Amino acid sequence: MEDEKFMHRCLQLAKNGLGTTYPNPMVGSVIVFEGKIIGEGWHQKAGEPHAEVNAINAVKDKSLLSKSTIYVSLEPCSHFGKTPPCSDLIVHQKIPRVVVGTVDPHEKVAGKGIEKLRKSGAEVKVGVLEKECLELNKRFFTFHHLKRPYIILKWAESADGYLAPLTKTEKKPVWITNVYSRQLVHKWRTEEQAILVGTTTVFEDNPNLNSRDWYGNQPLRIVLDRKGKISDEYEVKNQQQPTLIITEEENHKNSENCNYETLIFDHQLAEKIVNLLFEKEIQSVIIEGGRQTLQTFIDAKLWDEVRIFKGDTLFQQGVIAPKIAYKTVKKMNFLTDELLIGRRHD
Repeated sequence: MEDEKFMHRCLQLAKNGLGTTYPNPMVGSVIVFEGKIIGEGWHQKAGEPHAEVNAINAVKDKSLLSKSTIYVSLEPCSHFGKTPPCSDLIVHQKIPRVVVGTVDPHEKVAGKGIEKLRKSGAEVKVGVLEKECLELNKRFFTFHHLKRPYIILKWAESADGYLAPLTKTEKKPVWITNVYSRQLVHKWRTEEQAILVGTTTVFEDNPNLNSRDWYGNQPLRIVLDRKGKISDEYEVKNQQQPTLIITEEENHKNSENCNYETLIFDHQLAEKIVNLLFEKEIQSVIIEGGRQTLQTFIDAKLWDEVRIFKGDTLFQQGVIAPKIAYKTVKKMNFLTDELLIGRRHD
């Protein structure tokens, strides 16, 4: 029970890195001497010290390390990257006991850190709160195990099941949700690496696809523009954040903040897109529509999580919401808006 208590603290710390550690995972670490935490830390940004380093640096009396236990939510690394191996540091500090949440799936680690620690004589316990540790880094694990990004489908639908009314007079969204729900969506955007929409959404809503209502990172904008119809007047081409345009057209010119990739838009489009994003080391993407784009990924079974807002607006006719089967894992309300979060049954 004590090991679980301190691993919970590791998970709490690790969550501070959500959205800032890519391509690295979120990791938290605490160091415990005689039942008390004497140092703690988390990985804050790629290229900066890892959680174990920050935790060790936080210990004022380093002589206690040789009599302490270090807890870490993910296996300590064993290779030189932008920082030295954490497993070497733990060995150097003679920390006798190491408790690990789960094994690191990265091919350069994958059990090698644990092996190195055990060979040094340390007692290593693995698998404490493993389910929670896997959930924390669902993006990282999906990327390394399935060789694709973690895919979140998101939309808002009216009380009678429509994404949008049949007709509209302006090129801007017809809001189904309230300001609190929309602010939450902007928070989500800071947590994921990319956001993807199709041509119809750009033409109908002229979205910015940024996180202007929440402080944090701006996601990579990904726009499907099969025939190259989206002109520079649309907000997705305003050069204010990195943008990737996926098209069939070959006559295009990259600019400082807008790059193009050519793909054939056939029945395997979803697979081609996720393969492209994997090559570009994109670990997570929110797909925000429209209906055809969402349904393309649903039909290809290339999604992991769905987030559906249900408002109290009635359209009576319009663009019908996508059809999807999922297991509900959470329900929340924001005034009159209901949010359903689900996962694939498999």
